[in-house]
Amino acid sequence: MEAWLSQFVSALLGALALPQVGLVAVFIVAFISATLLPMGSEPAVFLVVKADPGMFWPAIAVATVGNTLGGVVSWWMGYGAERAVEAVQQRTPAHPRAMRWLQRFGPKACLLSWLPVVGDPLCAVAGWLKLPFWPCVGYMAVGKFLRFLFYTAALLWLVPESWFS
Repeated sequence: MEAWLSQFVSALLGALALPQVGLVAVFIVAFISATLLPMGSEPAVFLVVKADPGMFWPAIAVATVGNTLGGVVSWWMGYGAERAVEAVQQRTPAHPRAMRWLQRFGPKACLLSWLPVVGDPLCAVAGWLKLPFWPCVGYMAVGKFLRFLFYTAALLWLVPESWFS
């Protein structure tokens, strides 16, 4: 590894090892990545945990809260968009087949909010369909927690230590 890159990685890991920096960064990245902006939060969680293994559970918890709150914002965006369309058209919008599927499963479908590509829009569609807010939030949180737990543990197991020395 180039010397400058090695120094950069060491400095980044050192900064992320500080709880006041690392957890705030994890929260912000997790929050933003759960809106409709394409961004992954798993690397931020992984780097914090790699820098300080004692931060495993706090980083998972902060990422889950941030990501869930981002999903809540998406839910409210969907809810507001549906209301705006309804007000302009003066009628309830038609629901295509995928939306009918989501209505059939209800808030439990938000358990899939952890999925790449479709998970974040799923939260917005749940708001559009006016699915019950708190059950949706609960299922979002469970799905996102399991995602962070799985991905962080898998990365810790799979990524060789030589990448960080």
